[in-house]
Amino acid sequence: MDYGKSGVAPKGKNAPRHTEHNAKGTEQNPFGARFTKAELLARMKAAAEAKKKG
Repeated sequence: MDYGKSGVAPKGKNAPRHTEHNAKGTEQNPFGARFTKAELLARMKAAAEAKKKG
């Protein structure tokens, strides 16, 4: 069989199969949104307390 005559594979669309629920630039995760250090620290402390309890 002459594989050179069989043609090439179709070119991809270069697009994801689905969109992520928390993709950058969406309403849930807007571009440039940053938590303050105090907010992050409070979240870390709450997570540590929850881990201690259960």
